[in-house]
Amino acid sequence: MDAFRTPEDRFAAVDWPEPAYAEVGDGLRMAYVDTGSPGDLAAPVALLLHGEPTWGYLYRHVVAELDAVGVRCVVPDLIGFGRSDKPLAVADHSYARHVEWVRRLVVDHLALTDVTLVGQDWGGLIGLRLVAEHPDRFARVVAANTGLPTGDVDMPEVWWQFRRAVESAPTLDVGRLVASGCRQGLADADRAAYDAPFPDEASKAGPRAMPLLVPTRPDDPATEANRAAWRSLGEWDRPFLVAFSDSDPITGAMAPILRGHVPGAALLDHPTLLDAGHFLQEDAGNELGRVVAAFMA
Repeated sequence: MDAFRTPEDRFAAVDWPEPAYAEVGDGLRMAYVDTGSPGDLAAPVALLLHGEPTWGYLYRHVVAELDAVGVRCVVPDLIGFGRSDKPLAVADHSYARHVEWVRRLVVDHLALTDVTLVGQDWGGLIGLRLVAEHPDRFARVVAANTGLPTGDVDMPEVWWQFRRAVESAPTLDVGRLVASGCRQGLADADRAAYDAPFPDEASKAGPRAMPLLVPTRPDDPATEANRAAWRSLGEWDRPFLVAFSDSDPITGAMAPILRGHVPGAALLDHPTLLDAGHFLQEDAGNELGRVVAAFMA
């Protein structure tokens, strides 16, 4: 497939570590930040997965808190986002492909085990599938403003409004989309960081594609795999923390469903992060980092 690779100078003013890269198939290179030391297999590992339309930079405040207590953070940029390669056709993106691209990084390239997943937005849609399909790799889960739709229940109207806006916008303003999902606002430098991966409209096929890949009907191509994941999660008895914000109209209804469905969520004290929107890593990133650190401890 034809893909775009964002020039490095686009990130010159972005305060985020230089990534490593992994070949994940289809001729594509995935970028990821790994805060661990080579050969250090003793440090606990957190896999931090972002969603639409952000990239690993979203987790900078969370990483600061985890790094302070010795947690190794692995923070990929999904294919189509950040410093990762960007297929230029919307049709080159599928739910199954995104799961497989991340699996190749986590399982084949890094061979991670005893992992704590932290998944928000599409980071949960992808990450929860990995947990369900490779449970031996994961020790615990933090679900943060995310879900696992099957198309059996309609998405909220605010999500449909977002999807229609992404589909119809002649120019997709990625920084504005991120800012609109933040309760506390977004600094100009941070907004620029979210715009940095996308120098032109052709490079934005990933952000354009992702809303189209959310299962919205029972016969969606991803529905059966997601139903299977729900069945697997219904037997997951390892720790499963639901850490949602208080002001996310898109995913908020999923919090009680996850808490009630996953056995590993029973008896845990599930926090609600206050005054935070969909992108709780921006609005309450340090607090989320402390929540994850305490959970892993």
